Amino acid sequence: MKEDLQMNYNIKAITLYDKPAAFFKETPLELQHKLFMKLAKDYDSFKARTEFAHPDVEKSAFTELDVRNGSLAHVKERPALLISSTSWTEDEDFSILLKALEDYEQYISDGVRIPSIICVITGKGPLKEHYNRLIDAMHFKHIQICTPWLEAEDYPLLLGSADLGVCLHKSSSSLDLPMKVVDMFGCCLPVCAIYFECLHELVKHDENGLIFRDSTELAEQLKMLFSEFPSIDGKLQLFRRNLQESKQLRWDESWDQTVLPLLSSN
Repeated sequence: MKEDLQMNYNIKAITLYDKPAAFFKETPLELQHKLFMKLAKDYDSFKARTEFAHPDVEKSAFTELDVRNGSLAHVKERPALLISSTSWTEDEDFSILLKALEDYEQYISDGVRIPSIICVITGKGPLKEHYNRLIDAMHFKHIQICTPWLEAEDYPLLLGSADLGVCLHKSSSSLDLPMKVVDMFGCCLPVCAIYFECLHELVKHDENGLIFRDSTELAEQLKMLFSEFPSIDGKLQLFRRNLQESKQLRWDESWDQTVLPLLSSN
């Protein structure tokens, strides 16, 4: 955008990148469990997969708490939590994600050892009912898709609890970057994002996430990233560690570093 302003309008600009607010951060396991139990009251995807329940064990699809001794852990062989957010407009083609999930389901049917997925797509918008009808017509055995509307305080907690983010934002100008990815990175959440021209300024391919161009490529990326799930040695965890170690600036820090000196000098 800085280059475009200089080239087309002879405007000399300083770039101030969007940065996440301080409350976008990794969610501790205790808060994850509380969030999952809360969401399980309204959304079946967050409920424990098995009918059997010990009276002293509180269980969600992802976590279990032994109330006798306070022991809290992830469920063994838990599903992967995939998250995206949208305003459900024509700017984002969610059929790409749905087709990729169909391909992922086929990988499992063909014997590939990868986890089940719970895919959460948050937000409200004009095309939500259209996509919900498409989702309802899909018959998955290993994938569940949930489209909740979250309370404001729950959204960063869910991002901080997820295993992988997906972004389908395509900039019509090729000059703006998706804020949802900024927030995901604030939570140290790796991202698969659809390609457009300036995306590389935010998503560093094979460093903090992956860039795809179509549903086939996204499906292959999901298969690869989840092939060692939930091992700490896989590429997904490498991306997370890279984000953890990057010491990202927060919004107020970025403002103080970039904008405040300009105001002070004037």
